[in-house]
Amino acid sequence: MAILIDNEVFTKQECVGSLNNVLDALYVLGGKWTLPLILTLVQSPKRFNEIQNELKGISPKVLAKELKGLELNECIRRTVYPTTPVTIIYEATEHSLTLKNVLHELSVWGGQHKEKIKSSMKNKAKSTAGSSLV
Repeated sequence: MAILIDNEVFTKQECVGSLNNVLDALYVLGGKWTLPLILTLVQSPKRFNEIQNELKGISPKVLAKELKGLELNECIRRTVYPTTPVTIIYEATEHSLTLKNVLHELSVWGGQHKEKIKSSMKNKAKSTAGSSLV
């Protein structure tokens, strides 16, 4: 069985391989805070409190867990400086910079999706208002 996507034919085996790759990526990137966290560190290296202030709503416990996971997956680097008190800086790795195109496409899709839903809600409101007059 072949599947047609954008005029390109993929075999079932290729689709299964692609699905597995997507599942692997989502395993690493699928958390609510993962991509926002990477995005904030791609902008510039930051300390824990700077990250928490930038990502409104994330708890310290969740942030610590996300940072550990991203470090294990080599998406961020944690550097400890022997100052008093100890300074810890988190920064994006070259590996996480490979997500630049993915993040851009997600941003574009997110903006388009938001507009589509707004438009859909306006149209529903208009049709509901019009039908109540009858």
